[in-house]
Amino acid sequence: MNVLEQPVYAGGRSKPFGELSLDEVRARADELRAAVGFGPTARVAPVARAWRELAMEMEKRGATTVAQLDPALVAERAELLWIVSPV
Repeated sequence: MNVLEQPVYAGGRSKPFGELSLDEVRARADELRAAVGFGPTARVAPVARAWRELAMEMEKRGATTVAQLDPALVAERAELLWIVSPV
């Protein structure tokens, strides 16, 4: 399974994870952070944080899409981002 090909809803439509832009990654982090609350929604907090960290990594490396990052780094974070289910 190629993590970069996994569909993710962003920008009003579904697209491959690897095609997400920095702005879309930031928007996803913001959207999830806004959903965090008490009870079951508290489980979203680490996912929102993982998306924010992905955006920061993209900024640091000058990546305009997720696919421009090191594939090992992307694969390592896929579960935290809820791109793939935990095994």
